[in-house]
Amino acid sequence: MDLELKREIDDAEWVTASSDNQGNCIYVAFLSGGRVAIRDSERPDLEPLVVRGPVWDAFSNGMKRGVFERPA
Repeated sequence: MDLELKREIDDAEWVTASSDNQGNCIYVAFLSGGRVAIRDSERPDLEPLVVRGPVWDAFSNGMKRGVFERPA
């Protein structure tokens, strides 16, 4: 990860869905250039995954449509 991106992530405002899911959440930070950083709430020490805006949009839309529901 380049130094500029690391600084942006370190200074980012992380958000999460407000729910009582016993800490099982992801944090999301919206970065410059439309990028989105994603990290596990239980492991904020790990380097986050950073995706381009269109990738985040496709994932977010898929979640809303139930595309990523676990099989029963």
